[in-house]
Amino acid sequence: MLEQFVVQGGQPLKGSIAISGAKNAALKMACAALLTDDWLILDNTPVLSDMVIICQILEELGAEINWKDNQLSIRVKNLKTHRARYDLVRKMRASFVLLGPMLARFGRAEISLPGGCSLGVRPVDIHLNGLRAMGANIELEDGYVIATGQLHGAEIMLHCPSVTGTENLVMAATLAKGRTILHNVAKEPEIIDLCNCLIKMGAKISGHGTDTIIIDGVDNLQGTTHRIIPDRLETITYAIANILTHGHIYLTNTEAWCFDALTSCFPEVKIHHTDFGFLAEGPVMNTVNLTTAPYPGLATDLQAQMMVLATQIPGTSYITEAVFENRMMHVPELCRMGADITVEDIQGTNRATIHGGVPLSGAPVMATDLRASVSLVLAGLCAKGQTTISRIYHLDRGYHALDEKLNACGANIDRVKQEAA
Repeated sequence: MLEQFVVQGGQPLKGSIAISGAKNAALKMACAALLTDDWLILDNTPVLSDMVIICQILEELGAEINWKDNQLSIRVKNLKTHRARYDLVRKMRASFVLLGPMLARFGRAEISLPGGCSLGVRPVDIHLNGLRAMGANIELEDGYVIATGQLHGAEIMLHCPSVTGTENLVMAATLAKGRTILHNVAKEPEIIDLCNCLIKMGAKISGHGTDTIIIDGVDNLQGTTHRIIPDRLETITYAIANILTHGHIYLTNTEAWCFDALTSCFPEVKIHHTDFGFLAEGPVMNTVNLTTAPYPGLATDLQAQMMVLATQIPGTSYITEAVFENRMMHVPELCRMGADITVEDIQGTNRATIHGGVPLSGAPVMATDLRASVSLVLAGLCAKGQTTISRIYHLDRGYHALDEKLNACGANIDRVKQEAA
């Protein structure tokens, strides 16, 4: 049965919140378990529905899974099947990253074309063209990508710095014969963390964190234990919650660099590091003109949260979504809460004009994707009155126990069955 949040706004928040491990690193490292027949042990694994799904897929493929608290252990001795079913893959786009490591180790992979949030067209041509350049035979059949063949090194130019494309090709190249050079790759911290984990497994990788990654293939990889980096997106989300509510929330299990995107967009925000954790404080008074871009630019996954903060800054701010064409579906919902936002198409990208400094009021709203969901929670926390947020299953994909963490700091958020509400 569907659930929804009922948020009573205006509560001053005070306390501490432990940040989880980075979902966007953990998901790909779980896929990396396909590259070895030893145990891969991942510490600081976030407890999220997306992680449950990737474990279900791996178990169907033949993996042994042990998950206790925040430690996830995976071993893939042999495959029971080469096919990752549509019923599971459709729920989460990141599962397409199973393709590269499965093909590299077992010589065959059958993956359903991916699903996930409805953010617009997100083609997988970078993945497929890269694998073809490495010698794979790729066929599309009944909605499945069927890849076969033994991989060899190649020099590949990505036409855009795709995060999942980079990750898929890096993992595939670790067991390919010879050297693979990937140009115009993504540089996110989660990719660096994945590469560091692969290196601990015996991979020969250099250049991660730059525009070019070089991978010299090896015959096999071994197991290892790796601690996943903190989730920078979760860190900034809770930091914004603190600023919006004029609160006093200390963030633990995170690191100073996780706040970089926030302080670069809003220089007035001060980050204090104390014995209790990190504290992000405002006020934010200067309007902004932000555009999403590949790392180290503003992550598209932070656009919705930044927009809520902009609604509370007097004056006119602008936020342009230049990564996904369909990622401003939260705007009508924020407007239902009293926000003054208009969106226009400028040369194929959406630009939001936010007339800020307008108090928000509670209203019934609907979540449309993961980050849009949390932006509505942020709006509800600083709004006057009651906000009811439907379709919160999106939230559980990327935020572990968000309502419990915020309630422990003084928020008033009830998780209720949607029919009862």
